[in-house]
Amino acid sequence: MVIKILFIVLFLVMTIGVGVYCRKKATDVNGFVLGGRAVGPWLTAFSFGTSYFSAVIFVGYAGQFGWNFGLASTWIGLGNALIGSFLAWVVLGRRTRVMTQHLSSATMPDFFEKRYDSKALKIAAAAITFVFMIPYTASLYNGLSRLFSMAFPIDYWVCVVVMAVVTALYVVLSGYVGTALNSFIQGVIMLVGIVVVVFAVLNAHGGFTESVELLSQVEPVGDYTSIFGPDPIALLGVVLLTSLGTWGLPQMIGKFYAIKDEKSIKTGTIVSTVFAVIVAGGCYFLGGFGRIFMTGEQVSKMGFDSIIPSMLESINSDVVIALVIMLVLAASMSTLSSLVLTSSATLVLDFAAPMKKTPMKEKTKMLWMRVFLVFFIVVSAGIAILQANTKVAFITDLMGISWGTMSGAFLGPFMLGLYWKRATKPAVWASFIFSVAANVTFMVFKLTGNVEMLPKLLQASSNVGVIAMLSGIVLVILISLLTKKPEDKVINEKFSCYEKQVTVKAKNSLSE
Repeated sequence: MVIKILFIVLFLVMTIGVGVYCRKKATDVNGFVLGGRAVGPWLTAFSFGTSYFSAVIFVGYAGQFGWNFGLASTWIGLGNALIGSFLAWVVLGRRTRVMTQHLSSATMPDFFEKRYDSKALKIAAAAITFVFMIPYTASLYNGLSRLFSMAFPIDYWVCVVVMAVVTALYVVLSGYVGTALNSFIQGVIMLVGIVVVVFAVLNAHGGFTESVELLSQVEPVGDYTSIFGPDPIALLGVVLLTSLGTWGLPQMIGKFYAIKDEKSIKTGTIVSTVFAVIVAGGCYFLGGFGRIFMTGEQVSKMGFDSIIPSMLESINSDVVIALVIMLVLAASMSTLSSLVLTSSATLVLDFAAPMKKTPMKEKTKMLWMRVFLVFFIVVSAGIAILQANTKVAFITDLMGISWGTMSGAFLGPFMLGLYWKRATKPAVWASFIFSVAANVTFMVFKLTGNVEMLPKLLQASSNVGVIAMLSGIVLVILISLLTKKPEDKVINEKFSCYEKQVTVKAKNSLSE
């Protein structure tokens, strides 16, 4: 117990210390929200990775999908690395940085206003972001409940309050720069932690070979050690939701806004991809062995969220358990800080400020962002404690609904808005409306216990989210072609940023 407490106290003190150290970087809106668009490659890459993977992945997704697909669930982690990290940086990184700076855009809703000339779109996007960030944020806290109850004789609500207070302190003090630096430290902990945990857990059954042999005997024999698992179609749906979904999440895209230079893009692409392979690949690989640690009856009684904690109970080392707790804390706090910073900035800059008849002063914006940041943390923590007591939904459902709604609404309009001059305002509205309607309908059926009334394909939040994302892209293309195209002069000016001539050193580009 002394070792566990010592590890956690050191981690929390270091986290707050970083916030105090970086507080001078958050003196204006640009510094607080974007780090002055001067954040280096390693901090940007780790900030992207740690915002991507949280306790939801480690406890919720890894447990449930590892149980459903066996070792084939590792494909989810690899998909996250290839599609969610590598391709996201390649397709969106540079263009996002160039156009958002050209349009003087600090948030995704702000981008929608300036790219599509619609203040109403900005307000709608801000509302969607704020509302659907709440269940996502609440799910982060829930990932800690069973792990902390396993390691400490304290109530779950105490863990939630401590995590909320510490996160609020360093984000309020230092904004994006402090969040990015803490994300780097937390990312290192996650990398070391997941490698150690995988080896420690597998050793409980004699190592990798013996564990695979035991898993291969689980009924249906061989299904959970096969290359694509017992349900390849469902597996593909999860891969797409958790990978392609990052392309439309405001807190993920926001990392590209703050990129410093070309080198940061190249380095960030590689580092974030490797990070995802190790962390996400390791989490889902570990979850794939869940069936040799629990029976179907136990999972039915205790829930999917109990699988990973039950696996960790096989570890006899206090040091490893302490590292696991730090791993989950680091994963949760890094994602939480990114979410609340994005939400507070969106609420103030894109919702509250436009409502005022007179321009809001810089100091006033900073004050209200900090106020709403604390408000958002308090609300999400309260929901997490309430949900833990009522057991309304699993972690995966909370996160899946949030991811599906925001990515479904934003992915098509944002990506096509960067590449395609023909994309129009009505098409963006169609994407927003369809995604919200589809995911809210699913949520109502889920919360009322009537989800089985839906077609089988629509009974999983992951499938609904994927359908919303793909439909959003199709809707933007079709409706844009059917509606009046933007004026050439206006749209050409917005895309002129890509035609700007720049001079680079010969070591970076060969001359003709």
